[in-house]
Amino acid sequence: MLLYILGMIGIAAFAITGVISAGRRNMDIFSIVLLGMVASLGGGTIRDVVLRMDSVYWVEDTSYLWVAILSSVFAFFGVRVIENRQQVFHYADSFGLALFTVVATERVLSLGFSPIIAITMGVITGVAGGIIRDLLSDRAPLVLGKEFYATPAFLGAMLMVLLEQNLAWHEYNSIYATFLIFILRILAIHKGLYYPSWLLFKKRDS
Repeated sequence: MLLYILGMIGIAAFAITGVISAGRRNMDIFSIVLLGMVASLGGGTIRDVVLRMDSVYWVEDTSYLWVAILSSVFAFFGVRVIENRQQVFHYADSFGLALFTVVATERVLSLGFSPIIAITMGVITGVAGGIIRDLLSDRAPLVLGKEFYATPAFLGAMLMVLLEQNLAWHEYNSIYATFLIFILRILAIHKGLYYPSWLLFKKRDS
């Protein structure tokens, strides 16, 4: 039940980022709602297709689809009164990244897949929606920047696997993993948390 609720919150968070991102391109309400839906449902859709699930999760349970639609419509009208939309975008994106990664990791584990597959699909689910959103709104994907983005998702997914393997009885494992991802992303945004220079690939000066 907890993971179901977290999944719904993640859908809403990413839908909001899709609307804010689309708003920069002066799209109409239908295009914006569509982008919000793609951003919020895209990662999980890719996960279910790759794992060859019997049906995509939002087709099986249309509550996810309705949350994506209603959140996008609400955000379309609600963000107009928000002065610092960029900050809302980053916080919602960080929250959505954390929730999607953890929920996907737990879901894949529960289906009997190996830890490495769970971590991989957790990261893919977490970042894929944002990549699709950024490409469709003509902006550089956050995951391709030098600040921490995919790394927090990886560390959170790995923590989720370790907790489930050693403390499977603990009902708040998902909360701990979500908190780790969210905090690392906030530090990356506000404190300039980057990789050390020796881990970055820099082109040579010609």
